[in-house]
Amino acid sequence: MTKTVRKAVIPAAGLGTRFLPATKSQPKEMLPIVDKPSIQYVVEEAVRAGLTDILVVTGRGKRAIEDHFDRNFELEYYLEQQGKHELLKEIQETSELGNIHYIRQRDPLGLGHAVSVAREHVGDDPFAVLLGDDIMVDDAMLLRSMLDVHARYGRSVVALKRVPPDEISAYGCVDPEPVEADLVRVRSIVEKPAVDEAPSDLAVIGRYVFTPEIFEALERIEPGAGGELQLTDAIALLNETQTVYGRVFETGRFDIGQKVDFLRANIEVALDREDLRDELGPWLAELVRRRGLA
Repeated sequence: MTKTVRKAVIPAAGLGTRFLPATKSQPKEMLPIVDKPSIQYVVEEAVRAGLTDILVVTGRGKRAIEDHFDRNFELEYYLEQQGKHELLKEIQETSELGNIHYIRQRDPLGLGHAVSVAREHVGDDPFAVLLGDDIMVDDAMLLRSMLDVHARYGRSVVALKRVPPDEISAYGCVDPEPVEADLVRVRSIVEKPAVDEAPSDLAVIGRYVFTPEIFEALERIEPGAGGELQLTDAIALLNETQTVYGRVFETGRFDIGQKVDFLRANIEVALDREDLRDELGPWLAELVRRRGLA
């Protein structure tokens, strides 16, 4: 019988060099999308999908992440005294999202290594991995569908999205075998292939559901470029003994590790907000007209 997935691992140890100097003194995961730090969207996604046991893999200089999801009694007292009850409720809910644990990745040895340090916490249970750089604005639909695939087949699942040929070299890429609508078996998977060597246009995007055997594969892989352990290489090894599935999706994802997508995420999330859209929408339309961008 397939175990139900209850645990999520969120790697958040990266240095955020693409957002320097903003990330010189604060974690990139704390950069806000409108008025919430980006990592809160990831945690909320996990909780909406039913994953309430959450391990955040951090590194040096990431203490602000722990503080954000902790209680702040002084702030709560101030808000209560000021009669700001709605804001107080929102602040308190942040510290009650789930059972959040933390562990440090002491050495920057790549995504594969970051996932491997979760082994003791995860144990022999299946688990999900949600990358903090990928924000999904889809009410956790993608993640829930991946959990459904795992529940049906008892195997690992990766999220896949079609990307233009000139972008495939920035991702892991799979050779797919169709199973049903938006679901494939992974024949093979390679990390950052050259355009003319890519087996398809399906890129691996930052959502995974793993069986615990992924840890054995992570122990067997060798460091790649820069001395880093690539999660893709471990998935390829796992795929030799267990079928790995791919869930294909199209919309809802923002790669906020990229400056342009970070800005897009802020704009689109703001336009979905009732308290912001009526003022922001007309201003954006006027800006487009004024800059001759239409």
